[in-house]
Amino acid sequence: MFENMFWVFVALIVIGVVLMLVSGKKAPGAKEHPAAMQWGSLAVLVGVFGALTDYWSITAVMLLLVVVCGIATAWDKWVAEPRRKAEGAEPGFFAENARGFFPVLLAVFLLRSFVAEPFVIPSSSMRPGLVVGDFILVNKFTYGIRVPVLNNVLMPVNKVEHGDVMVFNFPVDPKKNFIKRVIGLPGDVIEYRDKHLSVNGKRVADTPDGSYEYREPAGSLHADRLVETYNGKSYAILNMADKAPVLLYGVRDFPARDQCQYDENGFICKVPEGKYFMMGDNRDNSDDSRYWGFVDDSLVVGKAFMIWMNVSEPSRIGTLVR
Repeated sequence: MFENMFWVFVALIVIGVVLMLVSGKKAPGAKEHPAAMQWGSLAVLVGVFGALTDYWSITAVMLLLVVVCGIATAWDKWVAEPRRKAEGAEPGFFAENARGFFPVLLAVFLLRSFVAEPFVIPSSSMRPGLVVGDFILVNKFTYGIRVPVLNNVLMPVNKVEHGDVMVFNFPVDPKKNFIKRVIGLPGDVIEYRDKHLSVNGKRVADTPDGSYEYREPAGSLHADRLVETYNGKSYAILNMADKAPVLLYGVRDFPARDQCQYDENGFICKVPEGKYFMMGDNRDNSDDSRYWGFVDDSLVVGKAFMIWMNVSEPSRIGTLVR
C-alpha cells in the first residue's frame, strides 16, 4: 500500500509544516486552533507514518507513534497540566494533539496487533477463492497471541493446519505481506509432480470441477478448475494444462534449499522444523514456496477468514475464506 510513495509522504510533511507555520496562533478565548494548524498536523502525522514504513514495518511504526504520543500525553497530564492550572494557562497545540491522537492510535494498534487486520488482494495467485480487489480480514490471534514487532508467540492458541489460508511476511522482503495456502507443516514431505500434489506419500484428492476464465492486463486466461480435498478441507484450485508444474529458471537459492529436489516434472521438499510450505490456489500463476522457499513461524501474520469489501463485486462481501 505504501510502496513507492516515499516522496509523496515527504511532500505531505513539508505541506503540513508550512500550514502549521502560516496558520497563526489560537485566538484568545477560541475553543479550537485554526483549521490550517489542525490540517497541517494531520498531514505531518500521515507523512511521518508513511515515510517510516519505507524502512520499518507498519506495526513497528505504529508502536513508535503510540509510544511517542503516550509519553507526551503522560508528561502533559502529570507534569505540564498542574503547572498550567497554577498559571491559568491553556494547553498548547502539540499537547492537545498528542492527547487526542494517543487513544485512537492505541486502539488501532491493539486491534490490528491482537484481534484482526485488513488486507487487500493484489494479484490472482489465490483464484478462484480470492480475486483482485477483495479486502479481507485476518484473524491475528488464532495462531497464538504474538509480541508486536518481534512476532514471537506469547500465548499459544491454535496450531497452523493443512489447508489454512495464511497471511505472512514475505521471507525475501519481510516488509511485504503475502497470502497463500498452507500445504506443508514442519516435518512434512511435499511432492508436486505432473500437476498432482502429495503430502507424506499420500496423493491429495483433486476432482475436476469445470473450467474457469479470468482477465489479466495481458488478456483472458483459461484454466481447469478442480476441488482439492485434504485433511477434511475442500477448496477450489486452478491448473493450466499447458504450463509446467514448476518453472525451474524461477527457483531461487533459499535457506534449506538442500531439502528440495527439482526436475522438469515437479519437485519434492521436506519441510524443516518451525517452517511451512505455501502454495497459491492458482497453481500456475503463483509465486510461492516452490520458488523462494519456506515460511518461518516468526513471519506468520494470521489466518484469513472473511471478505469484508470488494468495490467492483459487492456480492462477494461477507464471503468466508475457505
